[in-house]
Amino acid sequence: KVVTMVYGGLVNKSVVARLQSLGVDALGMTGADMNIILSRKRPVKSVDYGWVGDVERVNGEALSALIRSGVVPVIAPLTHDGEGHLLNTNADTMAGSTARGLAPYFDVRLVFCFEKPGVLRDENDDDSVIARIDRPAFEELKSEGIVSGGMLPKLENALDAIDSGVSEVIITKASSLGDLDAGTHIVDNKMI
Repeated sequence: KVVTMVYGGLVNKSVVARLQSLGVDALGMTGADMNIILSRKRPVKSVDYGWVGDVERVNGEALSALIRSGVVPVIAPLTHDGEGHLLNTNADTMAGSTARGLAPYFDVRLVFCFEKPGVLRDENDDDSVIARIDRPAFEELKSEGIVSGGMLPKLENALDAIDSGVSEVIITKASSLGDLDAGTHIVDNKMI
């Protein structure tokens, strides 16, 4: 099983160094390297986001070739537009897009690691983790205002990944990675 993970706040270089110290052949790269991730500059509407990119295509074949050769790619959230411009891309979007790009080649688990133990019913109560969320539950949680802000794109990326063939998505704390029952599991409507 290939695991695509997002660690909020961790530097690409630190992750690569840690993996290499464990004997893993890790390669730090950006989405622009090897033409891995092509994006388009976010269009100006009411806000000009500057050099922010929205993912258009992931070269899953090139990524899968790296993985099959024994290399673990650690991808920083920079992409390119095919015209020589680097674009800053949301890390959750990068992980979700990468997982979707690898899904045709591997059984993929996507893990979003952040400071909370999962998606919380009450943001002030770490014991209020919602164990499972499918698309209808997400829409209900969103309309009730239970999930908002930065959790919205994380959940949208998670649901898009499930819809695109990623076998499992978990939102949890990095310290809970060994416990596959921990956190919030994003599931297909048919699995609840």
